[in-house]
Amino acid sequence: MMMLEDSGANYTEVKLDNKNAGKASRVVHIRNVLSDATESEIISLGVPFGRVTNILLLKGKNQAFLEMENETAATTMVNYYSHVTANVRGKPVYVQFSNHKELKTENAPAQQTAAAQAALAAAQSLMPQSHGAQPGDTLGGQNTVLRVIVENMLYPVTVDILHQIFSKFGAVLKIITFTKNNTFQTLIQFADSVSAQAAKLSLDGQNIYNACCTLRIDYSKLTTLNVKYNNEKSRDYTRPDLPSGDGQPPIDPAMAYVPGMPGIFPAMPTAAAAAAAGLRMAGQMQQGCVLLVSNLNAELVTPEVLFTLFGVYGDVHRVKIIFAKKDTALVQLAEPHQAQTAMTHLNGVKMFGKPLRITLSKHQLVQLPKEGQPDAGLTKDFTSSPLHRFKKPGSKNFMNIYPPSATLHLSNIPPNVTEQDITSAFSRHGSVKAFKFFQKDRKMALIQMGSVEEAVTALVAMHNYQLSNSSHLRVSFSKATI
Repeated sequence: MMMLEDSGANYTEVKLDNKNAGKASRVVHIRNVLSDATESEIISLGVPFGRVTNILLLKGKNQAFLEMENETAATTMVNYYSHVTANVRGKPVYVQFSNHKELKTENAPAQQTAAAQAALAAAQSLMPQSHGAQPGDTLGGQNTVLRVIVENMLYPVTVDILHQIFSKFGAVLKIITFTKNNTFQTLIQFADSVSAQAAKLSLDGQNIYNACCTLRIDYSKLTTLNVKYNNEKSRDYTRPDLPSGDGQPPIDPAMAYVPGMPGIFPAMPTAAAAAAAGLRMAGQMQQGCVLLVSNLNAELVTPEVLFTLFGVYGDVHRVKIIFAKKDTALVQLAEPHQAQTAMTHLNGVKMFGKPLRITLSKHQLVQLPKEGQPDAGLTKDFTSSPLHRFKKPGSKNFMNIYPPSATLHLSNIPPNVTEQDITSAFSRHGSVKAFKFFQKDRKMALIQMGSVEEAVTALVAMHNYQLSNSSHLRVSFSKATI
């Protein structure tokens, strides 16, 4: 049978709780895998980051283990997918470190071993030659970095817009934007040269918006990009720990629009409308922004509860609890990638005793009730809420998006508030296991609840909790432990 190094059991009996997950390992654990997924589809998630040396696919448990050549490649892969949703056949999967250090498959059935080895061989044939140049050197190489000049830039082009466009062709690892000779330019590093070539061939000469923001693409002489800050000017998707640095002013929105041939995105009608929309990606604002959330605890869930929880992963504009089926709701976020992030992190997470079931809705937006139509307060518009976390470009909130965990990050704590004050308030929503103020900044702290479910309940109840006349607590999930 197929064996894991430290399991002492065949693969059907392996414990998959991964209590030590989070510690670096060259073995990556992948959850929420389709039951009929293939080895090749799973391996393709790891190939951009280095050589995949083994795979264990547990179809009956909807999970898989992927062994990378070294810890560096695995770390880059896990960091990347902590910001970019990993998908297999359009369904999000969850990527984290495994507590296993090695996969041993010498006792696997011959048919299963043959399928895995064939998939591994096919995957390695697609690896760029630059991979493996040095031990641990799994990124960069000839023709993985593109230089992109944006001509006739009538509308702002942000790092997020660039990532959404170019990541359709493969894993985008790093982006740096700058202005040279009064022309907006960007360097984009892919994980492999095949993806970079596909992006260049498909996008060179294309317009981002109608008749403007034209992409001119060639290869850079650089083989890797050195990103120092994660902010509105640059991003390293493999290093979520980078500081935001000194904020730079956003690119000024242009004041004209020239109609013409369709671009990658539909037209922005006016600069005023673009500014009013927060310079969201035109034509994409509603597409894929609405989530269908079911299996709710109908007695405890309100629109405000869903606004707070889903607001950890994006700016929630509207929430509608279905009148005839109060265990189901529609949640509309500001942008498609925010909806995807929320679905990836919250699907299956328990809230008030019931695991959430989340899918993309067929609806393009959440309709508000007509005037005079009874709604019982089940539909709420939060578009103008001051509690949105992601409206400010370059906000540190973009760099601190983590899956639900038992440990919560607290900020905006006034100096006169004590540990007892905070733990007493949180203990109303579960058992408090540990608490710690940050040594260098007492405005922030970590608090560990008894379980992830208790942390979800505490976050929903305590985010924006009034600690003083002028201070409201800010709560988010933490990747750290106490």
